[in-house]
Amino acid sequence: MSPESTTIYYEYITRTYRERFGDHSYPEILVYSVSFQEFVNWMREDRWDLITEKIVEGITHLHKGGADFGLIGTNTMHAVFDEVEKRSPMPLISIVDATAEEVRKEHLKVVGLLGSTFTMGGDFYKRKLLSYSIQTLVPEKKDQEHINRIIFEELVNGQILQSSRRGFIRVIEDLKDRGVQGVILGCTEIPLLIREEDVDVKLFDTTVIHAEKALNYAISGKQ
Repeated sequence: MSPESTTIYYEYITRTYRERFGDHSYPEILVYSVSFQEFVNWMREDRWDLITEKIVEGITHLHKGGADFGLIGTNTMHAVFDEVEKRSPMPLISIVDATAEEVRKEHLKVVGLLGSTFTMGGDFYKRKLLSYSIQTLVPEKKDQEHINRIIFEELVNGQILQSSRRGFIRVIEDLKDRGVQGVILGCTEIPLLIREEDVDVKLFDTTVIHAEKALNYAISGKQ
């Protein structure tokens, strides 16, 4: 939803293609950049119906512009993914499905989930992971609120603070103490702050996972 993570998607797809194939024939990319404040307001008002309508509208514009398939480049909005997918005029690649598949490949049984309060408090990630017999743990309530504040007040504005990085590392350590074997960075802005080298537990960068899935689909036509 923010320009910060949108840039990561674009750069990953184009640069990874060049690295693999040595030329500039990367897939054509259409970006529908929303008014983020609208979505912030609707989430606070619990108007997921309006969120669904706006996402469907954006996907329809992209399809009319020539897109063959689409991504919703944010974890939280996957709370309405099933409804959006039903109404989409083209195939959509789910960030939740792609991430759950990566966790399953690592043969993990318990993972932590970081993200907005809507993602950590929702069940759309937990249900998908449970279908693979994977348990999901989330931070304590006060830590969830702290993480949410950093996402919405800092990361979406491109602010990367060392104090916030230390706070995230502490939360991840707490999750490790509770038995998690890996941690899902379930907000596409969190990888701007936390890297694999910052902690000694497996991290799942949902932005890269999603972008990788999109690149492979564009090349092969298969999800």
